[in-house]
Order: sequence, then structure tokens, then C-alpha cells
Amino acid sequence: MRTMSILIRVAGAVVRSVRRHQNKLMALLLLAIVLVGVRVWPHIPLSQHASSSTAVYDSRGKLLRLTLTSDDKYRIWVPLAQMPPALIDGVLLQEDQWFRYHAGFNPLSLVRGGWVTYVRGGNRQGGSTITMQLARLMYRLNTRTPAGKLRQVLRAIELELCYSKNDILEAYLNYAPYGRNIEGAGAASVVYFDKTVASATLPEALALAVIPQDPTRRLREETFATSAAPGAVDTINTRLSASRARLFERWIARHPEDAENTALMQLPLKLRPPQKLPFEAPHFVEQVLAEQRGAGRVDSRIATTLDLNMQKNIELQLRQYIQRQQARGVRNASALLLDTRDMGIKALVGSVDYFDSSIAGQVNGTLAKRSPGSTLKPLLYALAMDEGLLHPMTVLRDVPTSFGPFTPENFDGRFLGPITATDALIRSRNIPAVAISAKLARPNFYEFLRNAGISRMASEQYYGLGLVLGGGEVSMQELARLYAMLANRGEMRSVRLTSDAPQNIGVRLLSDEASFMTLDMLRQNPRPDDLLAHESARPPIYWKTGTSWGFHDAWTAGIFGPYVLVVWIGNFDNQANPAFIGIEAAAPLFFRIVDSIRAQDASLAEPVRTTPRNLKKVEVCLASGELPNAWCPQRGMTWFIPGRSPIRVSTIHRPIVVDARSGKPLCPPYGDIPTRTDVYEFWPSDMMRVFAQAGIPRRAPPAVDCSSGSADDGQAPQIGSPLRGSIYTLRAQHADEARVALSATVDASAQALYWFVDDGFVGSAKPGETLFWQPSSAGSFSVRAVDDHGRADQREVRVTRVE
Repeated sequence: MRTMSILIRVAGAVVRSVRRHQNKLMALLLLAIVLVGVRVWPHIPLSQHASSSTAVYDSRGKLLRLTLTSDDKYRIWVPLAQMPPALIDGVLLQEDQWFRYHAGFNPLSLVRGGWVTYVRGGNRQGGSTITMQLARLMYRLNTRTPAGKLRQVLRAIELELCYSKNDILEAYLNYAPYGRNIEGAGAASVVYFDKTVASATLPEALALAVIPQDPTRRLREETFATSAAPGAVDTINTRLSASRARLFERWIARHPEDAENTALMQLPLKLRPPQKLPFEAPHFVEQVLAEQRGAGRVDSRIATTLDLNMQKNIELQLRQYIQRQQARGVRNASALLLDTRDMGIKALVGSVDYFDSSIAGQVNGTLAKRSPGSTLKPLLYALAMDEGLLHPMTVLRDVPTSFGPFTPENFDGRFLGPITATDALIRSRNIPAVAISAKLARPNFYEFLRNAGISRMASEQYYGLGLVLGGGEVSMQELARLYAMLANRGEMRSVRLTSDAPQNIGVRLLSDEASFMTLDMLRQNPRPDDLLAHESARPPIYWKTGTSWGFHDAWTAGIFGPYVLVVWIGNFDNQANPAFIGIEAAAPLFFRIVDSIRAQDASLAEPVRTTPRNLKKVEVCLASGELPNAWCPQRGMTWFIPGRSPIRVSTIHRPIVVDARSGKPLCPPYGDIPTRTDVYEFWPSDMMRVFAQAGIPRRAPPAVDCSSGSADDGQAPQIGSPLRGSIYTLRAQHADEARVALSATVDASAQALYWFVDDGFVGSAKPGETLFWQPSSAGSFSVRAVDDHGRADQREVRVTRVE
């Protein structure tokens, strides 16, 4: 009972006390709610109060460039978890030992600072805590007056209310001054020590801890001075060295296990001057940063695919080559090295001198759209092999040919007559390439390039058949992707600039077989500087040159080892120069770079390029590139895609039975006449004309008119004009003058060619002659050519009429 009475009296006293102080308690409760509310209310992260620099690195971790922020500072935001513990403890020991306990300001420090500054008249001391220093840095406060100091204290209290201690410490470490326009330990470590702050050693961390207290005096010019005397080492400013030594003494008192680092602390500390920050691969870095901005990303660290050693090597090769070629007016060049294994750019030189305004050096030549000349021809041949139009030994016609209104010419103005597809490609013959392009179905060459991602292409009608001769425009990076597709067995993949860019699965645009055969054709292209017998012992290079019309661009693109290299020589102002010829201007530079890279990396090996399973080797007649008949004297082997590559028996070599005494051809039956069989080459009429023009003797086969027998086993005429799919337009006021050319190539056994339009006879012509037909009206017509052996070819043509 007594205990219960005591409890009742105590409870009554508590209730009376609460009633007397309820207003104060409510005020405290409201204050607590407000403080909790202020803390839990979402606030803008301290990292967003200022922009961050971006450190761009190569694939081996070498710094390429450290960018300035929007307010022209070097500042890299580093999370507290990535700061080295030695730096964190060193800063707390140096700046604010009571940081974890005060509410933003330390009254004792403020009183001591005021006493020393205003009463004793000593050196100015602010007594600022880390939070107060952060407030001054963030809000740009003038704290040299009592009023300014008060504002600093209030701002510090505000920060303590809104953010955690770790948030404030992290922000201070990222905003602290480190001399000149360098802010934060992250940027300071990159600038001065060429490493991330997480990798800082104990001597470096303690140096970073003491610099912000007086960066102007502790980072004077002599801090970075280097003696030129032999054996001299860099030394740091005596003020910085002394401050760091004093901090280390206090550090050992708290961390006695680090006493063994005393000798390490006495070693000279190297600091890189800010003006010696690297500015490497400028065109490449600017492209990387532009893509990051375009994607809405702001990364403080970007690891790229670039190899700085290769970059410097190629830059050196370009400078030396251009210096030697200046007498020829060659002043600028670009080069791009792409790794086909991961599609990463290993080196990118946009111009020979980024800082030379006379050549517009800041233009990135690897992104500029230029005429590629003949560098696209390997893709054309690969596409034609996929569509079953040819194989490497198919014999093509390098003869004067008109494709409707388009009459292409070869670069040298000559015609070689019959030429294998391999030779036509590596000797860059234009007429065979246009003829192949005209035969492509779906996709045609224009559609193929569109599917390959070539940007900013005009309409198909705009280019016509001249697209394969460089009539369009591509960039070096697009051209490198196309050649990488050949190396990657027909898969088109995206170029990668950064190490974290995904390696997407490629889109197949060519077959494995066509890609392999095209590389094998390019492999046979001899080096322009190679006169040695041991050329075959060199590792293979699959390469092709290009020269744009009017001598504006000289190109060489190729594959060696795992890399694609593209070299361009020209002027960004599009000024022409007769020296801008691919084989003469770009190819020597291309091979200088290839040789230097191989010398730089002795382990560079040719990737294993296995033969596709569906690829076979077959015997062909060398004269025609077709399966040999019994009369073919010279034969060879070629790659062949069963079920796709063209296959038929050669008809170039044919036997003719002649009278053994007179040599005149005979038709069966022969009776008792003594006979012998002579083999003749039956070349089409256009080929015979080229042979005659070149002075190459060819024995014409005798005229034979037998109703049956091997003499009729020749080729049917092949209409060259009108061009398949062409539309001819008649203008009403000039209808009487309109003419359509009729021409065709015929077999050597043909002596005459007869032309018909819709079964109406137009006229006859000798082999090689052109006949002209005058359409009388608009419409669709069937044009047919028949030789004197009854062999025929037919083509549809459309005629329209405009007033």
C-alpha cells in the first residue's frame, strides 16, 4: 500500500510539471519535427552545385585530355567511398579534428581566430571548420569581415541541417582549392600525379591534404621546377614539404604503424605542372565528347578504345611523310586504324596538324564526306559473287562500252580486253566494274550501301552507275566499317569509341564465302614498293587504292593483321592537285604505317582465316574463266561457290575440221578428203576490236556455214545498247531527231547481225557496228538482235514522250 501511494504521488508531480512546461515541451517537439523535416526533405545533391570535368583515357589508362568545366575549372567529382582513407584522415587531422561532433562551426576555434586576428594583430586566422570552408566555396562568400564570417556560420549551419556529415566531407574534398583553376582532390591528383585519387600513395595523399590550406604559397612555380643537371630530380616547394612533414608527425602519433614510411616521406615528390596536361588525339577526343553530349551523358571518366602508342606512331608517320611531300603540294592527310575484333578505334588522326589553321587542321578528316574513288570496288565484287554473277577467275570485258548515256573510261584511258575479275579489281578497271554494277539485281549497289549505313545518300537516280566509281560520298569511318565487314566474314558492325560501348551482333550483308574470296583477290595486289622476290614471305595485306574524279582525294584502304587502316590525302578546301593519286600519294603512306605498326608490335600476327565450308576449288579455262572443254590449252584453279557461282563450259576454244591439203574448213560428211582438226579462239567482236587496237595478233577463225556441227556452238549476241531498264524520252519539238543506238557484241563466228523491233526489221550491221533506230511513238518495245547463225538476244525498252 505504501509503495502504491508513492507511485501515485510521483505520477501527480510529473503531470503537474508537464502542465507547467507544456508550452516549452511543445516548442521542443516542434523544433525536433522541423529539424527532422529539414533533414529528410529532398535536397539537391551537393555534387550538382557545380559542373564536373571529364578525364578521357586511352585503352591502357593513359590520360588523353582533362576537360574544363563550364566555369573554366578542372574539377572531377569523386564519391567519398572512392577517396583513399589516408586522404580523408589527413584532411580531418589537418583542417577539422572535431568535424564529426560540431554543428557546422566550432566556437572555440572562432574565438581563438578572432583573438589572434583582431586583438593580438597576428596572422589572419579564420577558425573555419570544414563545413564553413565548404559554405565559403559554394556560396562565394567574403569572410574577411565579421559580417561575412557570420554569414559563413549561418550557411554552415544550413548545410549541417540539410546534409549528412559524409555528404559535407565529400563535397569539401571535391571543391577544395588546389591552386590556379584546379578544384577538388580528384582533379588535383590527375593534374599533379597523373593518377586517380584512389591510387594516391600516403605521401601523395598527405600532400593533397595540406595544399588547400594555402594553395598559392604551397604551389608556387618553383614547386614544378626541374633541374637540367644530370641525375637531378623534381623537388616540391619547401613550404609544401614542411607542411606535409608536420602533418606526418601528427599522423604517426595517430597511426604509429606508418612510422616505417618515414624514409618514403623524405623522397622527392614529383608534381606535373598544369600547363603540361596532355592534349592527345584531339580529333578523337572531341568526337568522343560530342557523342557523350549527344547521348545526354556527363561522365567524369571515359575509358576509350584508343591506343596512345599507336596514335603517336601514326601521327609521326603522317608528319614525316607530309614534310617530304610538300614540294608536290601535299600538305594534309588523315588516317584511321580500326581493330576488327572489337570494332574499337585504335588511332585516329583527323589532320596532320590540329593547330595549323592554314590547312583547317581542326577539321576531323575521318568524319568528312568525300568521294571514295575506287575504294568501294571490293564491295561491288563481293556483292556480285553473292548474286552468282562471277567468281575470282571470271573473264570480264575491258572494252569501250556505253551504258545508255553513261560511257565510263579507265583511269589510264586504255582498254585491256579480256581480264579476270581478280585482275580487274586489283588493277582498278572502271568499265568491268560498271558492267558488273549494271547486272546487280536485289540488292543493287546503291541499296547495299544504304543497308550498310552510309549516311546522307542522295537518290539512286542521282548517282546512276557512277556510284561504284566514286560518284557518291563516304567518310573514312564508314569506309573502315565496310572493309571491317570483309574481315568479319560479311558481318556489318558498329564502330566503338569507348570501352563500355556494347559489342553489338553484326548484321550480315555479305556471305562468308564472298568475303573470303574478295580478301583473297585483294591479297594478290602487289605492294607498289615491293620489287623483292620474297614478297610472298611477307604477311598478307588486303588493300585497294582510290582516286576521286578531278584529283581531289587520294585513298588507300586495307586490312592487315586484325586491323583496318584507311589513309586519305587531300585538302579540306577541296582544292585539286594532280599529285593526289591513290597509288602514288596515299599508298606509300599506307605501307609506311603498316610497317611501323608491325615493327612496334613484334607479336602482331595474321588472324586465322579459315576457308568457308561451302567454298570449293575448281579447274577453269584461263582464257574464259569457265569450265574447260577438251580444247582448252591453259587451265587453272579458282574458288567457287557450289550452286551460286556461274558455271558453264567454255566456248572460246573450238575445233574446226579443215582440209589437210588446202587448210579450208569442211562440213561433214568428209568422204575421202584428208582432214585435220585445228583449234581456234572464238573471241566476241568487241574483244577482237580491242586486240586489233592494241596490236595483239589474233588468228581469226575461218567462216564456216554448216547446218550442224560444232561451228554453231558459239555465244549468242549480247545487247549493249539500249541498256536494260533504260527509259528514253522524246521531246515533241525534236521527235524527228530522236535516235536510239543499237549495238551488241557477237561471237567470232558471226558475220552479220540483224535488228528487229517488235518483229519489225530495222536493219543489219556488221560485227562491231552501231545501228540507229528512230522511235515513231511512245510505248514499250521489244528489241531483238539475231546473228547469221540464228543466235539471238532480246531486251525490253520504254519510250516516253513529253511536250
